[in-house]
Amino acid sequence: MLARSVKRLTQICVLTAQDADAGLNGLITYAILAGDQGHFIISNRTGRITLAPGVTLTVGRSYALTVRASDNAPDSERRSSITTVYIEVLPPNNQSPPRFPLQTYNLEISEAMRIGAILVNLQATDRELDPITYKIDSGDPQQVFNLSRTIGLLLLAKPLDRETIDQYRLIVTASDGQPGGTSTATVSIVVTDVNDNDPTFDLTLPTNLTVKEEEANVFVGQVRATDPDAGLNGQVRYRLLTFVSLFTINATGSIFTAVPLDRETRSRYDLIVEASDGAVDPRRTTITLLVEVIDINDNSPVFSLPTYTVNVPENTPAGTVILRLSAVDADLVSNVTYRIKTEAARQLFSVNRLTGAVSVLQALDFEDLEAGNSTYTFEVEALDHGGVLPPGTATVIVRITDMNDFSPVFRQALYKGLVAPNAEKGTIITTVFAEDQDPPGTLASKVRYRVDQDLSPYSGSIFDVETDTGRVITKVNLNEQPNTIFKLVVIAYDDGEPVKMNRTTVEITVLQPSRIPIFTEEEYRFSPVSENAPVGTPVGLILAVAVNTTVFYSIVGGNDGGVFRVNNRTGIIYTNKSLDYETVISYVLRVQADSLEIILANLRAPSKTNTAKVFIDVQDENDHPPVFTRSLYIGGVTEDTKTFTTVLKIVATDIDTGNYSKMAYRLIIPPAPEGQDSFVIEPYTGIIKSAIMFRNMRRSYFKFQVIATDNYGQGLSSRADVVVSVVNALDMQVVVSNVPPTVVEENKEQLISILERYVQDQIPGAKVIVESIGPRRHGEGYELEDYSKSDLQVYAIDPLTNRAISRQELFKFLDGKILDINKEFQPYLGEGGRILEIRSPDIVASVKKAAQAVGYTEGALLALAIIIILCCIPAILIIMVTYKQFKERQAECAKTARIQKSLPTAKSTGGGAPTNLYEELGDGGIRRRKSVIEEVDRQSLIRTFASRAIAVYKQCAGNGRFCNKLPKSENTVTFLSDERPLTTQNILFQDGASSSPEPNSEVFRVSGFLDSDSPSSTRPCSQITSWSLPSHFRGSGLYDARPRKGLWDPSEWEEQELKAGLKDSREELDADLDQSGCCTETKLSVREQARQFEQQALAERTPRQSRDSYASLDLDDPLLTAIMLSSSPISVGKDIPPCIIIPGDDGETPPPPAAQRPTPPVLRKFSSSISNYMTVEPCEITLEFISDSPDSSPPLLPVPLRSFLSPPPLQQDFTPPPSPTPIQPPELPVQSPTPTPKLRGILKNTSRSTGSLKDECSCEGGSKDSKNVVLKEPESKQDKIYASQSKADSSTQLSNQPIPEE
Repeated sequence: MLARSVKRLTQICVLTAQDADAGLNGLITYAILAGDQGHFIISNRTGRITLAPGVTLTVGRSYALTVRASDNAPDSERRSSITTVYIEVLPPNNQSPPRFPLQTYNLEISEAMRIGAILVNLQATDRELDPITYKIDSGDPQQVFNLSRTIGLLLLAKPLDRETIDQYRLIVTASDGQPGGTSTATVSIVVTDVNDNDPTFDLTLPTNLTVKEEEANVFVGQVRATDPDAGLNGQVRYRLLTFVSLFTINATGSIFTAVPLDRETRSRYDLIVEASDGAVDPRRTTITLLVEVIDINDNSPVFSLPTYTVNVPENTPAGTVILRLSAVDADLVSNVTYRIKTEAARQLFSVNRLTGAVSVLQALDFEDLEAGNSTYTFEVEALDHGGVLPPGTATVIVRITDMNDFSPVFRQALYKGLVAPNAEKGTIITTVFAEDQDPPGTLASKVRYRVDQDLSPYSGSIFDVETDTGRVITKVNLNEQPNTIFKLVVIAYDDGEPVKMNRTTVEITVLQPSRIPIFTEEEYRFSPVSENAPVGTPVGLILAVAVNTTVFYSIVGGNDGGVFRVNNRTGIIYTNKSLDYETVISYVLRVQADSLEIILANLRAPSKTNTAKVFIDVQDENDHPPVFTRSLYIGGVTEDTKTFTTVLKIVATDIDTGNYSKMAYRLIIPPAPEGQDSFVIEPYTGIIKSAIMFRNMRRSYFKFQVIATDNYGQGLSSRADVVVSVVNALDMQVVVSNVPPTVVEENKEQLISILERYVQDQIPGAKVIVESIGPRRHGEGYELEDYSKSDLQVYAIDPLTNRAISRQELFKFLDGKILDINKEFQPYLGEGGRILEIRSPDIVASVKKAAQAVGYTEGALLALAIIIILCCIPAILIIMVTYKQFKERQAECAKTARIQKSLPTAKSTGGGAPTNLYEELGDGGIRRRKSVIEEVDRQSLIRTFASRAIAVYKQCAGNGRFCNKLPKSENTVTFLSDERPLTTQNILFQDGASSSPEPNSEVFRVSGFLDSDSPSSTRPCSQITSWSLPSHFRGSGLYDARPRKGLWDPSEWEEQELKAGLKDSREELDADLDQSGCCTETKLSVREQARQFEQQALAERTPRQSRDSYASLDLDDPLLTAIMLSSSPISVGKDIPPCIIIPGDDGETPPPPAAQRPTPPVLRKFSSSISNYMTVEPCEITLEFISDSPDSSPPLLPVPLRSFLSPPPLQQDFTPPPSPTPIQPPELPVQSPTPTPKLRGILKNTSRSTGSLKDECSCEGGSKDSKNVVLKEPESKQDKIYASQSKADSSTQLSNQPIPEE
């Protein structure tokens, strides 16, 4: 601050900077860089800032000077520092007082604020920076606050009490000591409340209260309490701490009775009332009220005993008091009187109405009373004359007792007994008996016995008498001299009043040892006696000996119930009653042998020698069937139960022993549709196990029976019903407890029985089943396990429906009784063990959660699914159309490829590489593209050959044979129709075609080739039938390879068939040639024969024209010539000759399997692979033809023909009809080679050995000019496999193989 009146060059302030360097580097220079506006200057050495000369300052103006301090080092090394100096121009003469930041301060402080706490900072500012002093001018007379004089802090000096003063208004001043240099501010302080006061009861209200008994909701009294605190802290609430069930209190403090009170139960109540405020942590005060219950006469007198019983001796004098009654009235004021209620009793007894004393009115004689009617019973009453309630009642029973009029009387005055000199202690000598004439059942008639020690002291020390039975026994082991006589005095006394008695004497003589029989054994043990033994079955024999006396046997002990008896003379023991092993398993009899003389004298002389023990064991028999623990066993399985999982255990018991109690179990299960039992049982443990899976079988059940047979299945049987219900997690509940799973497992049976009992309270007979016991599962998805707690997963089966009780019902049955269940669980779960909760299984909770999660996004998922479907439909349609086009094209190409395989292979032209018919087929077997002319030529050749074959068939050529109902083609050679070359369907072999005539089981021979009749063309349409007639070459030998299917060129087949047919014997061929007028020429070699045949075939193809397939066959054709001339078996290899199928115009032959290549011609076996064949065997070949079209009528009767082959004769199973009129086949312009010298040369060479023929053909196979004799490639791997599989097949099997469908 700078006063305006400051003088020129007056120092304003001095700046000081420090530099630790030495020399010029530490010499500091000051300079003002900016902000001085020319009004201030600074000394560059001292840093003193002064006012510039000639400058007049303006009041209120301020400056911010930027000052730099730098050292005097070279410029490149000079260092500096900058600071800012603020200067304000003030008015002269200190005219500015201190200023408070605020004129009014508002504070809220708690009355619980501690002393010395800073409340607010009231520091003021002075422009001249003069020191300021503070003080409180007013508003604090009690000096509760303290204001610091120098720094302006307002402090709390004394404790606050909101209830005394709840706000303050302080006036504080700040002064700088100058005149007019004082300013004021106001501080408003509000004291907030804390709950520091307890509620206080109003003691002016009464605390001793009264209320009448037997009245409810009656006003008793009132209390009132106040609390000086504010807000909730001052709101008072009331409650009762004692007798809450008897009294109530409302919000105003009024007290009422909640139920009727009973003064007789409690006449005074110390009622404690509590008053509390409404704070979070309330303060409380109590007061005790004394409540007295006012009595009303609401009780009847009550006797001290409900029944009074008194015994009155007979002949008691009249007026004798026999009983005093006592009755009490619980009311405060009572006047009780007594009276006899029963009218008949008033004749014999009386009662004092005030004292309750009962007395007899006359003497009563016991003997005069009726038998069994010595008791009088009557009722008495106690009345309260001041009350209106009914009197109290009690029952009095008076028993007239008999006086002891008679003494006991012995039947004999003297009893005699015999004893052995060495009798053991406890030996029974004799029995005394006395009777009393007093009424039976009374104490006076009860007779007891004892020895009179006064009259027989020595005998009394040796002998004794049993108190109740009167049996005289030895008291010690005897060792007395024979013939000694003892006299024992016995007293008989009763229990009457007074006690009366009588005496008798027992004379005991010691016998001579010679007169006592001796048993041969001390103990007898017999074989076990069957419990099914009939009465009278001998058990065993006991034997005793004596000198000159007859022995008498008797059972003296152990025969309770008389189960056994003994023959007194023979000693044989018999059964006297039926035995039962389950009741008594063994008996120990005590037998005695006595002299007959002693017995006749009615005496006994037991000793060591004449008594013995007999041990009899009862043998158990299987006389009890098994008994199941339950008549109905209920179990359950889950849908995911694995096979052989334990379901439940069946227990049957048998009271028999040994093997008779050992069970064998078996099940009787109704037959199931699938033929498999659902359950099995372990025969000796009774454990039923599952035998199938139960997926998707929830809510179903199985009911069957179990049979238990004892003796391991050989004895008696019983049966019980078993029901097993299929459940899953949806039927279960989990009982969660706070004990480990091991504790639950140990007490599983007890815990389940408790749960079962609570379920049975709702559903009788329900069965609770444990599914699993494990650690408690919790957390998200129940993936966490807590082994300190356990999960008990259970479900229940309803015996009425045999199905599981729903999970919701089971929860309701158990959860509603969880407190009671916990009480019963306590002994088994231990201290603190209890059920925490009952919840649904994990999987149910997971499914619910997943369903909720899905529900949140189901809309979005549905929309996304619709979009995906709409996008995929066009793509699917495009793919389907494209795939259909591809399959059609692929089928067309496959058909074309198969046709191309059947075409003859032409020579390559030029040196170019061969090309395919269709490049996309990728078939290397098709060498080059055929020209149109060659294709027409090939079709013509096929038609020509087909026409010839049909003509041969119509003329019933030598090997023609009807074979209908054979399978479709099995043939190794198949010709396609020349009308539809690109199709593979053969009409003749279609399924469902009309049946052809029954097969002819016999092959006929004919004398001439052309003498056969053909089917009539004029046959009616109704008689025309179709047939399927495969053609076979059948050989009589065994072959190593199965027939292979293929497509042949017709011309190639002609050539190979001719060569195969020309292999017959030379003699037969020459004879046939002579008959046909052919001459024999010079013999040619095989090479020449093949070349001539090739030229003949080529010459035939060149001028060939298209002919109809229905034309007849030229008789000069080489093929027919070869057929007619061939009549003997020819030599072929192990390959099976090709078969031929020739369909008609509309018929098509199924293609061969794609995996097989065309079958080579017959002479293929003479190729370079000849080394694969070890021998060449002769075989017989049968050629069969198929009509080319159903339009040609099949012959109704096979005409007897002469076959040029020799097949085995077959049985014909139908009667041939008359032959139809032959049809003359039309002539065709066919140029056929005749059997000229060229043919004769071939025939002549057939007489060569097979080996030479193979050699020649092998050589010829290498010629490039040969077309139809060229050897094919070696057999494929598949061909060899077929060959290995058919080595064991016979020729007959080959000729009758089923033809698989193509």
